[in-house]
Amino acid sequence: MNFTIVNATTGKHEIFTNTIITDFLFTHLEQYGDTKADILKCIDYVMNPAKGGHIIIGTDENKIVGIVILNNTGMKDYIPENILVYIAVDNSQRGKGYGKKLMQKAISSVKGSIALHVEPDNPAKKLYEKLGFTNKYLEMRLTQ
Repeated sequence: MNFTIVNATTGKHEIFTNTIITDFLFTHLEQYGDTKADILKCIDYVMNPAKGGHIIIGTDENKIVGIVILNNTGMKDYIPENILVYIAVDNSQRGKGYGKKLMQKAISSVKGSIALHVEPDNPAKKLYEKLGFTNKYLEMRLTQ
């Protein structure tokens, strides 16, 4: 598996365009995903030098097999410095270890702590726990 990292420092990638990244995530996040507009907002956040983060694209034989997007929070010490917003593996490639490799690359590519949100019934929850993620809080939201 090969990795390409796209961020405000590396700049936009000529092959892995925002549209390709968005379409991949929209398709392979399935019921755990967001709208294409929201995925594009996350990509824009990464590409903004004042905010930042990383897009990690995993490929095998020149085909995208997975993508991770991490955003910087700018809140060191009282909230994790990074939030893993999206991770998706091509649904035809699941069970081959790509998710674990993507997570390991994501962890090694950032400084500081990483937070992520996961639905209780998401099978990926077990992988996150094996990699050392713990459940510190119960998230509550007020949607207005």
